Amino acid sequence: MIEKREKWARLRMRTVAAIFALVFVVTAGRAFYLQVLQKERLVKLAEKQHQRVVALTPGRGAIFDQHNAPLAVSIEMDSCYAEVKHLENVPEAAGKLAPLLGYSAAELEAKLKGSRNFVWLGRRLAPEVAQKIRDLDLEGIGFVKETKRFYPNSEVAAHVIGFTGTDPGGLEGVEKKYDSTILGNTGFLVTQRDALGRDIDLQQAGEGKSGTKGNNVVLTLDKNVQYIAEKELAQAVVKNGAKGGIAVVMEPETGRVLAMANYPTFNPNSPFKYGPTTLRNHAISDSFEPGSTFKIFLVAAALENHAIRPNDSFNCENGVYNFAGRTIHDTHKYASLTVPQILKYSSNIGAAKIGSRLGAERLYAALTGFGFGEKSEIDLPGETGGLLRKQSKWYGIDLATISFGQGVTASALQIATAVSAVANGGNLMKPYLVDHIADDSGNVIKQFAPQVKRRVISPDTARKVAHMLEGVVNEGGTGTGAAVDGYRVAGKTGTAQKADGRSYSAKKRTASFVGFVPLENPKLTILVVVDEPTTSPYGGVVAAPAFSAIAQQALCYLKVPLDRSVKKKAEPVEEKKELQPAPEAAEGGTVEGSVAAGGEAGSMPNFRGMSMRQVLRIMEKRGLNVKLQGSGRAVEQSPPPGSRITTQDPVWVRFVPSA
Repeated sequence: MIEKREKWARLRMRTVAAIFALVFVVTAGRAFYLQVLQKERLVKLAEKQHQRVVALTPGRGAIFDQHNAPLAVSIEMDSCYAEVKHLENVPEAAGKLAPLLGYSAAELEAKLKGSRNFVWLGRRLAPEVAQKIRDLDLEGIGFVKETKRFYPNSEVAAHVIGFTGTDPGGLEGVEKKYDSTILGNTGFLVTQRDALGRDIDLQQAGEGKSGTKGNNVVLTLDKNVQYIAEKELAQAVVKNGAKGGIAVVMEPETGRVLAMANYPTFNPNSPFKYGPTTLRNHAISDSFEPGSTFKIFLVAAALENHAIRPNDSFNCENGVYNFAGRTIHDTHKYASLTVPQILKYSSNIGAAKIGSRLGAERLYAALTGFGFGEKSEIDLPGETGGLLRKQSKWYGIDLATISFGQGVTASALQIATAVSAVANGGNLMKPYLVDHIADDSGNVIKQFAPQVKRRVISPDTARKVAHMLEGVVNEGGTGTGAAVDGYRVAGKTGTAQKADGRSYSAKKRTASFVGFVPLENPKLTILVVVDEPTTSPYGGVVAAPAFSAIAQQALCYLKVPLDRSVKKKAEPVEEKKELQPAPEAAEGGTVEGSVAAGGEAGSMPNFRGMSMRQVLRIMEKRGLNVKLQGSGRAVEQSPPPGSRITTQDPVWVRFVPSA
């Protein structure tokens, strides 16, 4: 009996010991799991419970033009916060701070009396406001540095650069396309929280982290060429009472975009004041019927496929031609025109007959080769590919209308890129806007280079078309207004009806001019589009003068040598007389053309391209006080050349540095 009791006792002791051993092993294993294997996760959970991270705006890298002129920068500004538990008198503090922060005293007091100890009072404050708050010397009020995006040139290149939102993310343009490149790392502040999750204190400043800047983006844009394009485009739109306009300037040899202008424009420092139509980059996002500018590619394709020869003649039917049950009209009545004359006088009937000889299949292949119907893949968001229907869906009149630029749409950039292929000898280049990406120290991280997409025509065909296009600008052509003093110009006018529902509008037109200069070894391809002009519907009247003005100033700025084969226009006889000293004036007499006070000083000379010293020398002879702006070479003046001026008239000349 005793033995049984002893056995049972030993069994119970062993059972209890085994249970204790099991519990110990389980507890030790659980402790090892929590303290070793799950340590990092649990530490983060703990920190999450008693800390709150306040994100700070990350810095953005800068955007520069090709000469490193800043187009977009991030500036440090003070953001103000309050630690409510350190405020001795909340109503009094609210009363002092409210007028500076744009609150009412009651609103700010309610904000400070909320459940949180840490409260933002104002983000990225103006320096004078931040200083006034500092001068109050309030306990519990602190500042931290945050960055704000700033565009130092206001409207210049606004549609290309784009803008950011209230948070640091890019919303349009280069800011959006390269957002991940430009955007830096987010900084933070850390606040302590009690068991109920209420903020109680800021940690030491050393445990916070300021945002770091991202990489810089250097564009192919030239700020001065961009300014010239925007200025002349705006003048063309306003002068012609138009709805808007587009201008694109490219290097035909490389595809580098030097300027891309839209009018109306906007100020990216306050973009939300404008509607979505104004903010859109119409040069890449909108497509329109190109009109007669399309005849460039028709003739190039026909020559390349040996469907025509330059000296071939076509009967232009005295301005009326029936084709596929429809009637095609020319603005003027022509009998027989050669191929160069069809371009020079912009004959739709002649173009339709060239298209018929070429055929739909070959014309479609050529147009797709020139990049129509597909995106150019420029490094900007929101690009359209235009509309070029499959050749199998062309019916009846389509071959004729597409030959002269109707029934097909393209963006301004597509047209400029395609014309650049003619200018550079036949290579379709990929247009691009970013030259390279660099870090904050200037080290190049990524370099972009010109890319040839494909050869579309032979150099011989390109040369023939270029010389034909020169006739458009010469006397008798539709684009004489595009002529540039001292340079040979090749180009083409375009006038297209705008669609209005299922038919064409009787009044709304798109007027354009596209060309390249100089004719031999072209440096610039320029396209100007004026939308719905009210003065005249013709591209040669509305857009060609703007092309000439942009080209004249840009060529001078870029120091492109004058073409020696072009004879300089003779100065007006009146101008020559004015530059000679007047004997009567030397004797103290007053005669017409002298520089006596209040008298006539003659016509305003054309100062474009002159140095400051040359301008001063001429104006000194005239006895005029001239205001000089900037330095370098003259690109703009007031009054304009040829205006009658007196010694009392305000005169100014603007200069920009040469590249």
